[in-house]
Amino acid sequence: MDLELRHLRIVRAVADAGSVSKAATVLGLAQPALTAQLKRIERVLGGALFDRDHNGARPTALGELVLTRARVLLPAARQLQEEAARFANSSGNGQRYRLGATNSPLLGGLVDRLAAAHPTANVSTYTSWSAEELAGMVMSGRLDYALVGVCGEGRPPSADALAWRTVAVDPVCALVTEDHPLAGEPEADLAAFWQENWAVAPGEGCFEDCFAAACARAGFTPRTIYETDVATCVHLAQVGRAVALAQATFRLTPGLALLPFAGSPLRWRQLLGWHPDSPAADSAAATVLHAKAAHMEAARRSRGYVNWLSRNPEFGTLP
Repeated sequence: MDLELRHLRIVRAVADAGSVSKAATVLGLAQPALTAQLKRIERVLGGALFDRDHNGARPTALGELVLTRARVLLPAARQLQEEAARFANSSGNGQRYRLGATNSPLLGGLVDRLAAAHPTANVSTYTSWSAEELAGMVMSGRLDYALVGVCGEGRPPSADALAWRTVAVDPVCALVTEDHPLAGEPEADLAAFWQENWAVAPGEGCFEDCFAAACARAGFTPRTIYETDVATCVHLAQVGRAVALAQATFRLTPGLALLPFAGSPLRWRQLLGWHPDSPAADSAAATVLHAKAAHMEAARRSRGYVNWLSRNPEFGTLP
């Protein structure tokens, strides 16, 4: 992992708040998720950035060095982004759709629909595992729209500054091999997987906590959890090394099956966001409809999911 500006923002937030828990509240993250991110940043930088105890978090000597640089780099980077966005927005390049997305199975369908509906428009994409990063890019004018997912009823990033619309609500499913004992069932209890290892793509928010809580309610603690990229999650599921957690609209590769959990203990809301004062706001309503059509098309690829939706009408594409 390379050091990024968002990592410096995290370090600055912890220093300004004086504790990880307070910084998590400011950033809109669960404390365990922020703690895990801070540990990864410390591994990249080669040492502890904070001394932490019951009184809070105080920068170490290394932390002070990083903060000194961060307080110069972050304002400079923000100024550069704003100036570049203003230049780009005034350059008269015609209609465009700059889309940012996390690991969304809807992005391809949305690009296809926008390109078909607006043949002369410039459609571009940017992907990141960080919804916070995408929201920041929309805020600074570097993206027109962000297509992200949030766990359950969690708030999207920059909820008070960006306009967000829910595209769909999907259950989080188990991605297993076709010869798994439960493959082919309409759904399965989470408790049936108590002996499995798990694979999940990294993200922010409360999903990690919600998964742990769901497993606790099912009567077990998850064994090994591989946090890795989507391709590796798929590989681990294909070789039977782990059960991968996947969105219900995930495009399956041969040899794999998606299995919803009984009672839907985990759900994923697909959201499209934009800045209400940006040029993108004028075409936002139509873009939301294209995103919903892309979700509906993705859902229809799986007969099993279509049948599951008929029994669970509170899920799926929002009307």
